[in-house]
Amino acid sequence: MVRKRGEHGVIVLTALFFVVFTLIACNFYRLSCGENGVPAAYIRNTVTIEAGNCQGTIYDRSMRPLVNADTERLAVAVPTALDRDICAEYATDRESFLAEWDKGQPFVFQCTEKALESEGLTVFEVPVRYSEDQTARHVIGYLSEDRGADGIEYAYDSVLRSDLPQNSVTYNTDGFGNVLIGDSKKVFRSGSYKSGVVLTIDRDIQRICEECGRGISAGAIVCADIKTGDILAMASFPDYSPEDMEKAMTDEHSPLIDRCLYSYSVGSVFKLVTAAAALEQGNSGYMYSCSGSIDIGGRVFNCHKLDGHGLQDMQAAMTNSCNTYFIDLARCLDIAKYRQKASYLGFGRENYLCAGITGSGGVLPTEEELSVPAELANFAFGQGRLTATPLQITQLTCAIANDGKMPVLRLIKGMTAEGTVISGEKPPQLSGVMSSEDAEALRKMMILAVRENENSKAKSRKISVGAKTSTAQTGRFDEKGNELCHAWITGFFPARKPRYAVTVLVEDGGYGNDVAAPVFRRIAEKMTDLEKPK
Repeated sequence: MVRKRGEHGVIVLTALFFVVFTLIACNFYRLSCGENGVPAAYIRNTVTIEAGNCQGTIYDRSMRPLVNADTERLAVAVPTALDRDICAEYATDRESFLAEWDKGQPFVFQCTEKALESEGLTVFEVPVRYSEDQTARHVIGYLSEDRGADGIEYAYDSVLRSDLPQNSVTYNTDGFGNVLIGDSKKVFRSGSYKSGVVLTIDRDIQRICEECGRGISAGAIVCADIKTGDILAMASFPDYSPEDMEKAMTDEHSPLIDRCLYSYSVGSVFKLVTAAAALEQGNSGYMYSCSGSIDIGGRVFNCHKLDGHGLQDMQAAMTNSCNTYFIDLARCLDIAKYRQKASYLGFGRENYLCAGITGSGGVLPTEEELSVPAELANFAFGQGRLTATPLQITQLTCAIANDGKMPVLRLIKGMTAEGTVISGEKPPQLSGVMSSEDAEALRKMMILAVRENENSKAKSRKISVGAKTSTAQTGRFDEKGNELCHAWITGFFPARKPRYAVTVLVEDGGYGNDVAAPVFRRIAEKMTDLEKPK
């Protein structure tokens, strides 16, 4: 039979179609099966979902967390194994939860206490890096792109974020990526966040200093253990929120500056150094009659009491904070030994605490500069080129309160691997910077400077203290023409058996007795209450 040309074409196309179809079917079968011809739906793979971000902890001296102190609940959900409406009730953010649910893949969401574990829901308690009432912010520092950018976060970045294992749940899946529910999920709950850095900071004392200094617009408070040099509190004002760094960076008050580390004009607190040098050089009985001013090479220096204090010894001059007495006293001293004494007491030297946290050395005038009579006069009562940090002033007070043995200030106590045992702790470092007799004489001066001054606002009925205030001139003036002065106080307590040294600086605050002394008193009282049996 003769076929028509059109019928022959149809037969060829049909045959070609079956060949192509067969090839496609075979290829599909090959792709849907394993190497051994097993269907892909039966091939086992795994998927791992991480929940939260585990970072090492920064602890206080008693192993209490300064970060990671609070926790949040995070859950890993498998949509194919859960009821959406019921599970949505567990979410703290329902809208975000539903958006993730609709994707059909396992996901992480923040949940409430109501969320209960099931095969399709795994719940983790995850540390929150910073709390709402975060303490010691300037010491701890902050993160940028999940790396330490400042403070302890920066100094110990490699320790706090060194590939720590994360919370996770691992599911078996089929060849199409579907989670196989009921097929023994594996849950890993990380405890690696317990490792970290242990500071000398005392969390309770740090909070006391921050609370008592809350009214300080700009300034610093440092508290140290006089025996060990352990820094128990470092508070800088104003504070900032690590959750709003953009605001902190544009704030005209520069809250990111740690003012504990910055140097300022010192003022009358430095009279303690002048007195120490005089005692060492045998001038303990020096007498001087203050008339209210003194002429030094044609330049007149005034005392704050314009009609003068009259005849005084060193104790009375310290209590009265008489400028002219100490100016005249300084003229009797060997300049080289006087300056060397200031250096021994920490002036002009940095306080290294850890990488990225170093107190400025400030300015200690040279011997040549002090050979100029007017410069020496300024130096005698803490003015002129001299500057120092709250850390340096605290270290000076530690030496006086600790029988002349000055400790090296320290912020790092050691490391911990599991949050209970401290490793790498070093003994305190002390240096003899004055005799115990001279230290005792200075302590007495500081105690009487508070006790004998009826106007002293450092005086407390709860606890006896020794202290010295300053009103340090800055050479800067406000819009009304009034000179801006830094308000200082440094002191120790209890008076008879000192344990703590505290320094308060209020930048451009005015009079030390009016502004800084009340803060010091409140800190001493609250720390005393802290130690009372409950």
